[in-house]
Amino acid sequence: MLRPARIAALLLLLAAPTSAQPRNVVVFVADDHGAEAFGAYGNPVVKTPNLDRIAAEGVRFTHAFATTASCSASRSVILTGVHNHRNGQYGHQHEYHHFSAFENVRTLPAMLAEAGYRTARGGKFHVAPDSAFRFEQVIALPQLETFIRSDSRKPFFFYYGTNEPHRPFRHDVEDRVDPKDVIVPPWLPDIPEVREEFALYYASVRSVDKAFGKVVDTLKRTGTYDDTLIVYLSDNGAPFPGSKTNVYEPGIRLPLVVRKPGARRRAAVSAAMVSWVDLAPSILEFAGVKVPEPPAAAEPVRPGRFRDEPPAIQGRSFLKVLDEEPATGWDEVYASHTFHEITMYYPMRVVRTRTHKLIWNIAHPLPFPFASDLQESKTWQGIVARGLKTIGSRSTRAYLQRPAFELYDLTKDPLESTNLAGDTRYAPILAELKAKLKAFQARTGDPWILKWNYE
Repeated sequence: MLRPARIAALLLLLAAPTSAQPRNVVVFVADDHGAEAFGAYGNPVVKTPNLDRIAAEGVRFTHAFATTASCSASRSVILTGVHNHRNGQYGHQHEYHHFSAFENVRTLPAMLAEAGYRTARGGKFHVAPDSAFRFEQVIALPQLETFIRSDSRKPFFFYYGTNEPHRPFRHDVEDRVDPKDVIVPPWLPDIPEVREEFALYYASVRSVDKAFGKVVDTLKRTGTYDDTLIVYLSDNGAPFPGSKTNVYEPGIRLPLVVRKPGARRRAAVSAAMVSWVDLAPSILEFAGVKVPEPPAAAEPVRPGRFRDEPPAIQGRSFLKVLDEEPATGWDEVYASHTFHEITMYYPMRVVRTRTHKLIWNIAHPLPFPFASDLQESKTWQGIVARGLKTIGSRSTRAYLQRPAFELYDLTKDPLESTNLAGDTRYAPILAELKAKLKAFQARTGDPWILKWNYE
């Protein structure tokens, strides 16, 4: 008798691309790159010519969201289409943090390999275990051309992650920016420490753009550019207070640019609300692999289930969105953050609609924890030394000690500075979004759903 895993593999092989035209895939993931530091997203100071060219040839999403503002957890969602509370990668993969996805999770490289793809990765990876997130080759960027040319009979999947613009903001000297030219975002104070670090951040973004340009040049040199789906995104927002490790807009609303071969629209802008949980099913559809619809019913949390039953893909393909505007039915996203570093337990669950956002801070009696790089940053130390009472439009006190629920009217308050959870006029919206959160947790098998009753 064939085991379920073997049956699934055979089905994927049967669904492999049959077209003579190769359907290659490149996914390029930056580390800590927010939309505020991207030319095509409106920043005239930071230089991103290679990324801007892809945006001019593809679709730039204005409402694309990470499901969590933390590196490993976010990348696990990109590579599985499953929220991190269900795939098991609750936080950082580093040895001393020791988070790892479940061994039985189905991953994008494994599914594409079963469908006849050659797979390779390079750069920053930061997920585990290797047995689940299995790529056939691990290569450096200069080896990409050799990999592409090694077997033209099969399509390829190349996944590349940069370490930039993560601190310490590595960059080339010629790309340095004058701090006075920096555009300080409204969610940070305009102080010299912020300007100094943002100047380095801009320069580090330029190094990302250069690496991306090398990938594109290699595709063109090998004649595969016009046969390749190219996806550029970031794992989470910029490494500054109010962004990275936060589920406020700067932390999870991120750049996403997609260039699809044969697309009807170029230089297009999409306002569809998509999330990183939707990436894997979109890529699988492009590759010709049948992806079941995400489960509509609740996935019960019970002993043995996570160990014995691989999670189903929880996102949905946005491939059709690339050719339509306005896109209908893409007006709601969810976020699920639990850990960053092992000492940073602060689970948050989020529902975000076109007009409102609800954040449930499950461990709200605890002070909000700091990532080590943010705690030690000149930005935060400058805020502390100056005794600033506000961080952008939010009070420092509210940033450090958060309530159980944060409700924001994004049409009136895009900077999320006024919490409406205690406003009786918003009680119906609060109740509606709480119900949506509970349904999302039940549907996606979130163990933290128990906190509604046992907190």
